[in-house]
Amino acid sequence: MRTITMANGEAVEVECLSCALVNGVIEPEGGVVVETEHFHAHQDVAYPIPGLIILASKRHLKSLDELTEAERLDYITILSKIRKAQREVLGIESVYYFYNEDTTHHFHTWMVPRYGWMYEFGRSVESVRPVLLHARNEMNDDANVRNVRQAIAALTEELKR
Repeated sequence: MRTITMANGEAVEVECLSCALVNGVIEPEGGVVVETEHFHAHQDVAYPIPGLIILASKRHLKSLDELTEAERLDYITILSKIRKAQREVLGIESVYYFYNEDTTHHFHTWMVPRYGWMYEFGRSVESVRPVLLHARNEMNDDANVRNVRQAIAALTEELKR
């Protein structure tokens, strides 16, 4: 079991975070943004930044090269649709994409938007960790959580089209 700290500070014990999210054991903040045959997208459960999306595989695998052809096509298609929705609906002009193969759960890609307030932490990839920690520790107020939920609703609505 692993302890995961949610955006609201609540700690939950799970064996596999992605399985818990895909199977509804843990409800991601604002619910599911979009789901396909092979992938599940949701607001990151730990960091309250509007439009910070995690795109996770439904099956256990760790690396991009483990995706089947159908999964690869589904992945790039839904990743592109989410990115287009981030730009068109939320006005997000830049995004950092991360995926790591030393994860303890499913293959997943972080889509971390860049907002103006983030530049005080720098412009490079090195700024992302301080940005995430700032969001977790300093942005869990009611107003920001409402902004996150509004962003989730807007992305979800756009991706239903």
